[in-house]
Parts: sequence; structure tokens; C-alpha cells
Amino acid sequence: MKTIKLLLICFFVTAYSFADISSTEKDALMALYNDTNGSNWNATWDLNKSVDTWYGIKIENDKIVEINLPFNNLEGKLPEEIGSLLSLRVLNFGFNKISGTIPTSIKNLKELTSLELFMNKLEGTIPSELGELKKLESLKLYSNNLTGEIPSELMGLINLKELLLGSNFLTGTIPNEIHQLSKLEKLSLMDNKLEGEIPVEIAQLGQLEELVLSSNKLTGDLPMEFINLKNLNTIMVSDNNLNQEYISVSGKNPPSIIQLEMHGQNATAIMDIEKE
Repeated sequence: MKTIKLLLICFFVTAYSFADISSTEKDALMALYNDTNGSNWNATWDLNKSVDTWYGIKIENDKIVEINLPFNNLEGKLPEEIGSLLSLRVLNFGFNKISGTIPTSIKNLKELTSLELFMNKLEGTIPSELGELKKLESLKLYSNNLTGEIPSELMGLINLKELLLGSNFLTGTIPNEIHQLSKLEKLSLMDNKLEGEIPVEIAQLGQLEELVLSSNKLTGDLPMEFINLKNLNTIMVSDNNLNQEYISVSGKNPPSIIQLEMHGQNATAIMDIEKE
């Protein structure tokens, strides 16, 4: 009798372990495969095998929790169906050839902590709906063709540690509400078309380690309040329309804000300075 019970327990455990994902999630993956030319991916999926064998897919408790497909030659547009993967925590499509706009259906992915769509060909505006992803810790959209202003709704992502929007065509100003991102460690908005002054509110980001604002149209001065950013080890604000030029510093124990000022027409930017 004990043997029979053990066999039954093993059967149910095995059946549960290999239980399949829902048809809705399968359909979402198939839409992704079809819309991004899956047959030509560097590491493609064998559609005749179980989903848990598919490259870049992580499953927990019969739910898809991660999709990691960087450097995989995805080409095409992201399908709206991707918003059906409600348990997704990580979505990484970096270094591909994805075009079109960012699907607003991503707002449904409330468990998402990391959204990485950098180094693609995405266009259009950054959806304000991304501001609904309250668990998001990393948002990397750099090196695309995104236009429009930085949505103020992103300033409500209070768990955000990385906001990397550089090398796009973003316009407008840096939102003053940025001080709400109290956990932010890395902020990169370089190589856009941002205007206005650098918000003094950035000085309230006590966890900030990297501030990269180079190659925009920013005006005014670097706020002296930045001297209070004790964790800051990288600051790059060159190639703007600031009242004076500042060197770009990256390394441990960077010089104070006062020392960053550079005077004279022969001043040149210094990058990647390592301090002992």
C-alpha cells in the first residue's frame, strides 16, 4: 500500500512539474516568433518541442517569467499579444533589429522588473503607459529612434534603479518630478535633443552613481546642489549649451563640482578618469 501511495505521489509530482503553459501564453510566444521572423533567429525555437526547451524562455509554476533574446537577430515588430504574459519579470530584446512602436499592452505586465529594448530600431514615442509598471527597476530604451518628450508618468516608477534613454531623438525638458525616483542609481539621457536647464531636483537622488546628459541642448549651469550627491562617480554633461564647459569624469572619488568647471576656449573634455 505504501508503495502504491509513493507511486501515485511521484506521478502527480511529475505531472505537475511538466504541466504546460496556458494557450494564451503560447499564443503570445507564437505571435512574437512570427512577427519577428523567428525562423531566421540566431538561436531559433523548435516549435515541435516543449516550450520549456525554447531558447531564452524561463518558466516557473507553468508561467513564463523571463524572455531573454538579446543578439538574436529579431527583425520585425513586437506584437500586442506580448501583453498577455502577465507573470513576466524580465523582458530583454537588446541588440536586435526590432522596428515599429513599443506596444502599449506592455502596461499589463505588472510583475515586470526589467524592460530592455535597447539597440533596436524602435520609433514613435515612449508610451506613457509604462508608468503603470510599478515594480520596474531597470528601463533601457537607449539607441533607438524614439521621439517626443520623456513621459512624466515615468517619474512614478519609484522602484527604478536604471533609466537609460540615451541616443534617441527625445525632445522637451527633463521632468522636474525626477526627484521622485529616489532609488535611481543610473540616469543616461545623452545624445538626444533635450532643452532647458538641468533640474536641480536631480540633487535629491541620493543613490545616484551615474549621470550622463552629454550631447543635448541643455542650457544654464550645473546646479551646485549636485555636490551633495555623495555616491556620484560618473558625470558627463559636455556638448550642450551650458554657460560653461565641464569635464566629463568617470571613476572612483571624482573631483567636486567646482573642480569640474573648465574655462577657456582650449578646454577639452576628459573622460574615464580613474581615481585611486
